[in-house]
Amino acid sequence: MAEARSTRRTRANGEESRRKILDAAVEVASERGYEGTSIATVSARSGLPASSIYWHFKDKDELIAAVIERSFGTWLAAVSIPDGDSTRERVRAMAAQIAKSLLDSPDFLRLGLMLALERRPEEPTARTMFLKVRAQAVARMSEAIREFAPDLDDQAVHLLVTYGMAAADGLFIAKELGGDSVNLPRLFDLHALLVLDAATHLLAGDLT
Repeated sequence: MAEARSTRRTRANGEESRRKILDAAVEVASERGYEGTSIATVSARSGLPASSIYWHFKDKDELIAAVIERSFGTWLAAVSIPDGDSTRERVRAMAAQIAKSLLDSPDFLRLGLMLALERRPEEPTARTMFLKVRAQAVARMSEAIREFAPDLDDQAVHLLVTYGMAAADGLFIAKELGGDSVNLPRLFDLHALLVLDAATHLLAGDLT
């Protein structure tokens, strides 16, 4: 019994240390970017020794990959296809979810976009992780479009998803640059209506 309690305590302490490390890595990476983040700076920010960080993560790259994965998981858990009778209102409700979850958990997109634009001889694990979670976001958006516009063919769905993801990236960057002057939920509401309008035109054959 005592051994079981000790094991649970050790596991809980390990999970708490990992959380502190990831929280510190988010702060440092948000301020300094991928290149400016180091195990030493994360150690100083978290108050934990470097040996504790290396116990959880092989190197900085694996640490940033874990930051992206955790942030995306939080974002994904907050986004679902809403119920309702009105397609328009369901689309707008989903857009509101996406905007709020990006405001609450922006780290995967902020760090991921920085990494995605880099080209290196050897792919960082963190960039690979971002591309992996982005593929999941694409799948979720494809699922939503098929739900809202089931008569669209695969080519039209791909076109809308590509446009929708690119526009969402741009809106997020506008928020990053504009700060409080940019109303992200309102922009995503407008974006949702434009995507829905584009779907209508695709169904009518107005766009090819």
